[in-house]
Amino acid sequence: MVDYGEAHWAARIKAIARDQDQATFAEVFRHFAPKVKAFLIKSGAEASLAEDCTQDVMATLWRKAHMYDPVRASVATWIFTIARNRRIDLLRKYARPEPENLPWGPGAEPDQADVLAHRQESTRLAEALTHLPEQQRVLIERAYLGDLTHREIAEETGLPLGTIKSRIRLALDRLRHSMA
Repeated sequence: MVDYGEAHWAARIKAIARDQDQATFAEVFRHFAPKVKAFLIKSGAEASLAEDCTQDVMATLWRKAHMYDPVRASVATWIFTIARNRRIDLLRKYARPEPENLPWGPGAEPDQADVLAHRQESTRLAEALTHLPEQQRVLIERAYLGDLTHREIAEETGLPLGTIKSRIRLALDRLRHSMA
C-alpha cells in the first residue's frame, strides 16, 4: 500500500470540495475510515458505535470538504477532530434517556419512613456542617450547594486549586466521621 504525503491528501480533499469527485472520495474513505474506526475503538467506543461514528465522520467530510483549511491543520488532524467531536456528540445522545423511556404521570408517593429518615439525615448533615472550620464549610457549600467546580471556586476565591481540593477533601472526611 502506498503511503501518500500530506500534499496528496490535501489535494484529494480539495478535489472532493471542488468537483464532488466520488472516486477521490472513495480513495480518501478507504485510507481514513479504518484509521478513524480504530481511533474510536481505542478511545473506548464499542465497535457498533465506532462504525456508526466513522460513517458519520466520512459523510461529514463529503459534505464539508470545502471547509478544510490546510493552513490550520493536516488532513488527518482535521478528520480526527471531526471524529472526536462526533464521538462526544454520540455519547451524549446515547447517554440521554429517550422520551419513551421517561416516566409519565406522578410517581409513587414516597414511604413516610423514608421521608422521615431523609429529613433526619438532612438535619444531621446541617448540624455537622456547622462544626466544620469556616474555610472548609464555605468551600463545601460552594461546591455542593452552589454547584461550582473546584476550578471555579479557585478562580472566585483566588486560592490555589490544590488548596481548594485539600480543604474539600478534609471537610468531606470530617463530615463522613461525624455522620457515621
